Amino acid sequence: MPKDKDGTVLVSMSGKWVSYTHTVIAYCGFLGALIVGMSLHFHKIVQNEHYGYPDEWFPSVSATIGDRYPERSLFQLFIALTSGPRFALVFLWYLLTARPGAFAPKFVASVGLIRSLLCGGWVYITSTDDHDYHDIFMISYLVLTLPWTLGCLALSPMNRTAIKYRKLFASLFFGTLVPLIYFFIQHKVHKVAGAYTIYAFFEWSLILFDVGFDAITALDFEGFEFRVVDVSGVNKGKNVALSDAVLEKSKIDKKHTPQQFLAETYSWNDMLDALSDVYSGFMFWSILTSLGVTIWYFPLWHMGISGYEVFVMATVSPFLLGIGSIRRIAVNHPRYVYLLSLFGLTAFTFKVPETRLFSVAAGVWFTALAWTGSFFAERTQPGRLEAKVSAFSLGLIASSIAKFACRSNNPVWPIMNTENGGWNKIGLVLAVLAVLRSTRKGPAGELPLPPPSKSGSSILPAIGFGGLLFGLHSLLSDSSTMITWVWDGYPVRGPLAVPHGAYTLVAMGAGFLIGLLREDLARTWTFYGVGCTAAAIFHRNSGWTGYYGALVLALYLMALVPSFIQSATRHSPGKTFGLSFLIYNVLVLAHVWVVAYAFVPGGPLLRERTDLIMTAMMLAIGVGIFATVSYGPKSARELRAEDFPSRRRFRSYAVYSLVGLELFAASVAYMRFPSFDYQPYHKEEKVLTAGIWTVHFALDNDMWSSERRIRDVIKELEVDVIGLLESDLQRIIMGNRDMTQFLAEDLGMYADFGPGPNKHTWGAALLSKFPIVNSTHHLLPSPVGELAPAILATLDMYGEMVDVLVFHSGQEEDVLDRELQSEVIAKLMGDSPRPLILLSYLVTEPKKGNYNTYVSETSRMRDIDSSDWDRWCEYILYRGLKRIGYARVSRSTITDTEIQLGKFVIGEPEGTDEVIPESEVPMGYRFPDMFKGEGVRGHRYHVFNEPRYYR
Repeated sequence: MPKDKDGTVLVSMSGKWVSYTHTVIAYCGFLGALIVGMSLHFHKIVQNEHYGYPDEWFPSVSATIGDRYPERSLFQLFIALTSGPRFALVFLWYLLTARPGAFAPKFVASVGLIRSLLCGGWVYITSTDDHDYHDIFMISYLVLTLPWTLGCLALSPMNRTAIKYRKLFASLFFGTLVPLIYFFIQHKVHKVAGAYTIYAFFEWSLILFDVGFDAITALDFEGFEFRVVDVSGVNKGKNVALSDAVLEKSKIDKKHTPQQFLAETYSWNDMLDALSDVYSGFMFWSILTSLGVTIWYFPLWHMGISGYEVFVMATVSPFLLGIGSIRRIAVNHPRYVYLLSLFGLTAFTFKVPETRLFSVAAGVWFTALAWTGSFFAERTQPGRLEAKVSAFSLGLIASSIAKFACRSNNPVWPIMNTENGGWNKIGLVLAVLAVLRSTRKGPAGELPLPPPSKSGSSILPAIGFGGLLFGLHSLLSDSSTMITWVWDGYPVRGPLAVPHGAYTLVAMGAGFLIGLLREDLARTWTFYGVGCTAAAIFHRNSGWTGYYGALVLALYLMALVPSFIQSATRHSPGKTFGLSFLIYNVLVLAHVWVVAYAFVPGGPLLRERTDLIMTAMMLAIGVGIFATVSYGPKSARELRAEDFPSRRRFRSYAVYSLVGLELFAASVAYMRFPSFDYQPYHKEEKVLTAGIWTVHFALDNDMWSSERRIRDVIKELEVDVIGLLESDLQRIIMGNRDMTQFLAEDLGMYADFGPGPNKHTWGAALLSKFPIVNSTHHLLPSPVGELAPAILATLDMYGEMVDVLVFHSGQEEDVLDRELQSEVIAKLMGDSPRPLILLSYLVTEPKKGNYNTYVSETSRMRDIDSSDWDRWCEYILYRGLKRIGYARVSRSTITDTEIQLGKFVIGEPEGTDEVIPESEVPMGYRFPDMFKGEGVRGHRYHVFNEPRYYR
C-alpha cells in the first residue's frame, strides 16, 4: 500500500481530474449533438422562422440540442454524465475558498449549486415540451452566470496563470453578449438573411467560454487529492486569495476597493434593513410619480385649468421643517411620518377620483417631509446618511424596473387595481413592513448644525437639488422615456423600449456606483461638462446617437445624487429642501407648458421650448455643482477616509441590492423580447380591419388605467391596424407611461409610437398586425394652436405595400391651423403611389369646409361612407382598396370618443357604394356579432345600430 506523509491511501487521484472530466464530457455533449444534428438533420436545424439554407447554414444551440432525435437524447445523456463532476467541482471550489466567518464562499457555492440544477431544467425541459418553463430555467441560469463568474474571480487563489485565463474567458463570455444581442435583433426585428447564422456562432462561443471558464479550476485543484487528502493545506485558510491580497494592499495604500464588499461578514438582519430602506425609496418614487397622473385627469376632462393643479405643490412640505416642533417630530419620530405617507398607497381603495387625488396629495406631502427629515437627521453620521441616500437612488431604479416589468405602469399606483394589473394590496403590506423595519432604529437625533460653509448660502444647493430631482423624475422614472425621445420610425434605426430599456437601467446603476464609490469624481466640473454634452447630444439627435447621449446623461444624473443631498443637509432643511421642491415644481409646470400652451395662461412663452427646459435643468445642476465644490471635502482621500468602516458595510448591501435589481431587469428584458411573428385575423380572405380611436391618454372616465380595456375591445373587434390618438403619455403629468408597450405585446402587433415627447404633441400611435416597412413622422403647420402629429407608414399587407396615415388635426377654434393642415395632408396622400388608408381626427362636417380638401382630386381619396352625415371628429378615408364594411362602436366609459372601423380586401379593385345586407356577406368579411344589440361592457354598434356592408 502506498504511503504518504499523512497516512496511507488506497487510491489517489488529483482534484484536477474533476475539472478535466467535467470539461471533456460537457464539450462532448454539445459538440456531439452538433455533429449528429448536422449529419442527419442539417436543413431542418438551420431553418428558422424567416430563412433556411442557403441563407442560413449553421444551427443555433437550441435548434441543435432541443428538437430532434437522436441528437437531443445524446446531448441529455452527456449532460447527465456531467452532473457528477459538476457538483464535485462546485464542492471543491467551496473547500478551496472557504474561510471562517466569510460569507462570499458560501454565496458563490450556493449560486454554483443552483445554477447546476437550473441547467438540468432547460436541458430536460425543452422549448418544445414547455416553452415558458424552458425559458424560465434558461434565463435564471444566464442571470446566475454573472455572480458565479464575478464571485470566482474575486475568490481566486493567487495563481497567476489561473487568474489570467479566468479573466480572459470571463471577458470573452460577457464581450460576446454584445454582438450576440445585436445579430439576434438583426434577425428578429430587421429579418436580415444570414444574421441568425452569425448569431449562432456567437451562441456556440458562449458555450465554449462558459465551460472553458470552469475548466480553469484544474489549475487550482492540483493541490487537492482524492480520497480526499489535502497535500498542500489549501483548505486550511493558509493560501492567499486574490481578494485577500487586494485587501491587504488597500490597507497599506489606505484606500478601499470593490473587492472589500466580499470581505465583510454577511448579516441577514443588515440585508433586510437595506432592503427595507430600498423599498421605502421605491414607495417615495411610486407616490411622487403618481401625483402627476392623478392631477392630469381633471384638466383632461375640463379641457383646461381645473383648479386641482394646485395639488402639485404638495411636494413643498419640507418648508415645514423650518418650524422647530415639526422638525423635531420628523427627525426624532420618523416612523409616524413615514406611515402617514402611505396615504398615497391607500388611494386605490377610493372610487371617487377627487378622493383619490386628495389621498395621493397627502401621501406626497408626508413622504417628502419624511425623507428630507431623515436626510437632515443623519447629516452628522456619514455612513447612515449615505445608506439613506443610496436607498433613495435605488428606490428610483426599483420604481423604473417595476414599470419595465409591468409595461410602463407602476403596479402600486392609484390608477391601478386588481382588474387592470395592479398589485396595490401586496405593495401596501410590504410598505408597512418596510417602514416598521427601517424605522426601528432611531436616527442620530436633533444635533446642532455643523458650521456653515464659506458662502453660507442655502440657495445654491437648493437650486441644484431641485434641478436634479426634475431630471431624475422627467427622464429616468421610466426606462422607455428617453427611448421615445429618440425614436424616429421604421426601419428601426435606434433603441426599442424592449429590450433596450434595460440599457437605461444599467446606465442608471453605473451612475449610482460612481456616486457611491467616486463621489469626488461626480462633482467635478469636467464631469459636469460631460453631462452637458450628453444632454445636448440627446436633445438634438435621434436614433442610436441620441440614445448614447441619453445613457451618459442617465449615468451622470444618478452619480450626482449623493453629493447634492449631502450638500443640502449642511443647511436648514426648511430652506434647502423646501426651496428644492419648489424649484422642481416650477420646472414640472414648465415641462407641461411646452405642450399644453394652448390651454394655460402664458403658454406661448414656452411653446415648444423643451430646449429651454433642458437648459434650465442643466444650469440648475451647474449651480449645485458649484455648491458641492464649495462645501464638499477638500480631497478624495478625505472623502474616502470619513467614517470608513460603517460606510463600507452599508455600501456592500447597496451593491448587493443593485446587482439583484439589475439581474431582475435583464430577466424582464429577455422575457419581454417581442416575437415579431404576428398574424392578421383573416389571413385566408386577405381581409384588413382598420380603425381609429382617440383613447384619452389611457385614463378612463373613472381615473383608472384603461390599457386592458382598450386591448379587450380591439381584440374582440379583430382589428388588424389601428391609429390611436392622444397617446403620448411620456410626461411627468401623465406618469411617464407608454401605452403602446402593453397593447402591442398583448395583441401581438408592431407599434410605432409616433412623434416623441420632445416634439410637443398630444401623440399619435400606430399598431399593426402587418410588418411596418417604413414610417415617417410629421408635424403639421400650427401657427396658432397645438401641434398636429401624423404618421405615414407603409405596411406589407399580404405581400402588397399599402400606406396608412394616422393624423390628429388642430382644435375647432384654430381655423387657420386646420386649413393649413388639411392642405399638407392632402398633398401627402396625393404624393403616395400606393393604396392608402387615412385614419384621422379631422374636426369638420361631412362635405363641408376642409372635408373637401381631404376628399379631393389632390388627395385622390374616397370617404368610407359619404352618406354618414353624423360625424365631426373621426374619419376614415381610403384609396386603391376594396371597401367591404364600415362600423361605429360606442366608447363605453374608456374615453370620450367612439371607435370607427373599416373593412377592406387587399389586392382587389375599389367597389361600389351600394349597401348590401349582412346575409350576402361571407363570414370572413363580417364584423363580430357580439357587439350587436346591447353589445358587451358598454361597447355596441351605434349610430346605424349595426355594421354597414358594401358590394
